[in-house]
Amino acid sequence: MDHDYGHWQDVTTRWNDNDQYGHLNNVVHHSIMDTVVNRWLIENGCLDPHEGDTVGLVKQVHCEYRAQAGFPDVVSVGLRVGELGNTSVRFEVGMYRGDGELFFTGHFVHAFIDRASEETVPIEGDRRAALEGLQRP
Repeated sequence: MDHDYGHWQDVTTRWNDNDQYGHLNNVVHHSIMDTVVNRWLIENGCLDPHEGDTVGLVKQVHCEYRAQAGFPDVVSVGLRVGELGNTSVRFEVGMYRGDGELFFTGHFVHAFIDRASEETVPIEGDRRAALEGLQRP
C-alpha cells in the first residue's frame, strides 16, 4: 500500500453495494470517498455540519477505477491533501482491497462556504493547520 497517505480508514462493504455484475457499484466508490473525507474533517475540527458557520461543498470529483472490489471486502482508504488553496482543498484518495491491491484512486475538491451568505471563506487558523498536516510528504 502507498505510504504517502497521512490518514487511513477501513470501510466494510455491504451486501447491497454490489451491482448486478458482482462488483462495487460506481456510486459506492463516491460514497466511500465522501464519507472518509467528511469523517476526517469532522474528527479533526475542520467541519461541524450541524452548528458550524461554514460548510464544505463539493466542487469536483474525479475517479479512476483500476480493478474490481465487492462484497465482502474490507476497503482500506488512504487520504491526503493534494492541493491546499485559499478557499478550497483537493483531497486525494486511494482504495485498497484486503489483499493490498489498489483498486481505485480519486480526488475530491471541497470549497468552504459561509453558511449564511453562501460565499467562499478563506481556509485559516486551526482548519488550515489540520489540512496542512494531511498534505503529502
